[in-house]
Amino acid sequence: MFAIIASIPILLTVIFMVVFNWTAKRSLTLSWLAAAIVAGTFWKMGLLEIIARTLSGFLGAFETISIIFGAIILMNVLKQSGAMYSINRMFSGITEDARIQAILVGFIFAGFIEGSAGFGTPAALAAPILISLGFPSLAAAAVCLIYNSTPVNPGPVGVPLITAASVVSDAVTNLGGDSSKFAHLLTVWTCIPHMIGGVFIIMTGVFVLTKVFGKNHSFKDAVPAIPFCLLTAVVLGLLYIPLSIFGTTELVSMLSFIISLPILIFCAKKGILMPKETWNFAGYEKWEDKSTHSSSVISSVKEKEMKPMLAWLPYIIIGLLLVMTRLNLAGLKTLFTNDPCIIHVENILGFKDINWDFKILYNPGFFPFLPVALLTILMHKMTKEEAKLAITDSFKQIKGAAIALFFGVAMVNIYRYTSNANIGISMDITRAATEYTFKNSSMLYAMARALADLFKNTYFLIAPLIGVLGAFMSGSCTVSNTLFASLQFETATLVGLSQVFIVALQSMGGAIGNMICVNNIVSVCATTGTNGNEGKIIRTNIGPCLMYACIVAIIVGVLLGIGVNPMPELLK
Repeated sequence: MFAIIASIPILLTVIFMVVFNWTAKRSLTLSWLAAAIVAGTFWKMGLLEIIARTLSGFLGAFETISIIFGAIILMNVLKQSGAMYSINRMFSGITEDARIQAILVGFIFAGFIEGSAGFGTPAALAAPILISLGFPSLAAAAVCLIYNSTPVNPGPVGVPLITAASVVSDAVTNLGGDSSKFAHLLTVWTCIPHMIGGVFIIMTGVFVLTKVFGKNHSFKDAVPAIPFCLLTAVVLGLLYIPLSIFGTTELVSMLSFIISLPILIFCAKKGILMPKETWNFAGYEKWEDKSTHSSSVISSVKEKEMKPMLAWLPYIIIGLLLVMTRLNLAGLKTLFTNDPCIIHVENILGFKDINWDFKILYNPGFFPFLPVALLTILMHKMTKEEAKLAITDSFKQIKGAAIALFFGVAMVNIYRYTSNANIGISMDITRAATEYTFKNSSMLYAMARALADLFKNTYFLIAPLIGVLGAFMSGSCTVSNTLFASLQFETATLVGLSQVFIVALQSMGGAIGNMICVNNIVSVCATTGTNGNEGKIIRTNIGPCLMYACIVAIIVGVLLGIGVNPMPELLK
């Protein structure tokens, strides 16, 4: 009963976003209110503590929002300065084969954009490039969304995985574990299954392209591109997986995809593992369904000439500064992670256990994204109007995501820290009432207990689908992890499965859900002029989405079956 009551705010979120088609900011605000009412009414959390937990959630969300804003403002500066136009032009003349163009632009280049900016920008930027190369608008939109899955973990400056690790850090510590170790292992064991599944996704994008949008509507037309798909997977995997093991979470997606790009462009130009016959959409206007054509392709970048090196320079600087701060070169990491570079907020509203610490200069949004964005305005000699437009666009973009994250994190805080001895007894009569705290009687625990009892050792099969659901309804892997990472962790603990693997499946599901999430689809349709075709894209992409989720679940199931557990100390 209490599990059903606790799930009301989550169910309302699904209803608001899926049935009523409300925005994430509106839905999560109302769902937070519902969580507060449930916490106060059934779990007897005091009003002052509800407010304190909410404020703590707002402060925690600010860290993620800062990273998002820094990444977005740099992207908008590059769009207005003409740098993105220069980068776009680089792709013309590499190959006329649409299958290879989709991989290079829709997967590799967009993967780099995901690693450096994310949050709806990759597909929205890559799809217009493919259209300029001769793709039907809907084909460009669909394939870019399918490919906007593997790069999402670790994703934009590592935000999705950093968020997941942050959300469960208290739970890890409470079980006697090291939260930093958990964060690193989460990156490793998210990236390995995610990349293995990514091999199939690279090929799936090409198969969808030829079957759904090709002239012959045949899978056979995709077969000649399989060798290049496998080459792409090998090149990317040899960077992506070692970086996840030996590198830092923030740089995995950004570096692996940007280093892969020139290698694969070279291979394409030299004909290495390339299809012998060119396949493209020449003349598609005559045979393709005209309802899927673009009515008015919206240019998202300013057309201005710029040398490629100057266009790429901001990203090069970003990469170097992130490496310096994460690897403690010149002692920067030590400097940035200690006082006076930490903002402390203690005893929020008088509660001794509610505190917040913010390492402001170790936050990628504040450093290096914002300083590099300002430097780029000078390097690219932007006008005041161009700079103003980039900044105002960034505030418009961050507004909705910020509100959603503020109330999403606040809601999770309420879920996590409610406690009631009487409710605890009703769920587990073997303990004494004095033992009940938020660890074993919270709203989150009630839901986790129900899921554990229902699925038991097969829970790993459902874990990625919960992540997919979170991304579908919120439009973001980060928000999905914010909503469900704690639930997944608690459920894994109850059923005796590796918490690292289950939270990894949550984040993988959140990334996979990007290909069908409403926010991204609306954004891509807007930039490609295919408004009204959102339903067709969801129907096209739901198959690859579920396939990817099944693959990663099976991989983790095999690992669990042979006894692999990255942090066994959490299950003692």
